[in-house]
Amino acid sequence: MKDPNTWATSTRHRIRIFERPDFTGQMTEFSEDMPNLMDRWRFRDIHSAHVHDGIWVFYEHPNYRGRQYLLEKGEYRRHAEWGALNSSVGSIRRVLDI
Repeated sequence: MKDPNTWATSTRHRIRIFERPDFTGQMTEFSEDMPNLMDRWRFRDIHSAHVHDGIWVFYEHPNYRGRQYLLEKGEYRRHAEWGALNSSVGSIRRVLDI
């Protein structure tokens, strides 16, 4: 049996983010970390997300700063479902090991 301290999350990571609640509006998909979301997403907000593979962290500000929100595999129809008070996201990062 593998040592639990060396377990890694899925080697695959895939998330779709949406401009509006309930998976509507513009959508883009990521499989890599994004230190500044505005480099690839013209909006400052994410209103819904669908984590297809892996575990992700949303950060309130660019460069992985500010409040953090952990998103496991599943659907998040509104930002409140990942625990955020508002929909502002500045960067996203994959969780590579736990």
